[in-house]
Amino acid sequence: MAARVKAKLWVQMALRMGDVDGRPGAVLRSGDPDAGGILVVLRGREGLCVLSQVRAGEGDVAWMRATGPGQVAQDTADAYVARQVGRDPDLWVLEFEAPDLLPPFEARII
Repeated sequence: MAARVKAKLWVQMALRMGDVDGRPGAVLRSGDPDAGGILVVLRGREGLCVLSQVRAGEGDVAWMRATGPGQVAQDTADAYVARQVGRDPDLWVLEFEAPDLLPPFEARII
């Protein structure tokens, strides 16, 4: 299993990659700086998608389209995020402009 990067450092890296890629991002909610989980809201042309950080079978970081395969409305994405934050108060929430619903960082989506 690969060494884990602290959450705050990973968030800073993702935001920098978004800036470089022309997909600006913002921290909607700060979580635990060391070990917080991460949700990423992708703002597409016609809706949103929420990616949830998970561990693949090998223990590597992967991402799951938590709100389903397609775009959802703002209220649906907000409700999902609120439920997850209620379960995990250490959670980070980021949002990126992503017209094609792809994150600005390298991501294995399962």
